[in-house]
Amino acid sequence: MTLDTTIEEVLEDFEFLDDWEERYQEIIDLGKKLPSLDDAYKTEAYRVKGCVSQVWLVPHVAETLPPTITFDADSDAHIVRGLVAILLMVYSGKTPRQILDADIEGIFERLDLASHLSPSRSNGFRSMVKKIRSIASGALAN
Repeated sequence: MTLDTTIEEVLEDFEFLDDWEERYQEIIDLGKKLPSLDDAYKTEAYRVKGCVSQVWLVPHVAETLPPTITFDADSDAHIVRGLVAILLMVYSGKTPRQILDADIEGIFERLDLASHLSPSRSNGFRSMVKKIRSIASGALAN
């Protein structure tokens, strides 16, 4: 994945956006920057369960010491695709330990997403985090 924006930049941008319509647009714009996922990966094997929208997450574990994990992902919903982009900024290209140690709840709070996302989107976000953490735990165990 090649997003040219970092999570720190997103956090800074959100501090200056008072209107939630602008924040939603920012999230949608982040999603538009995600490269399209090849249809070959849009299968049940890569689908994130627990999301109302379709979300696919493809891990790539590098055989390095320690291993690094990159992710390709996609969604069929604009806002969810933006949330996926945020997660990839936090997790993609990191070691399993960095993934497990990342304070995604703190980032979620700083972006003030909990009070502005529907319960189903919040649950989907947490399902994506759970899947990413599970992949990292598996890579750490190997």
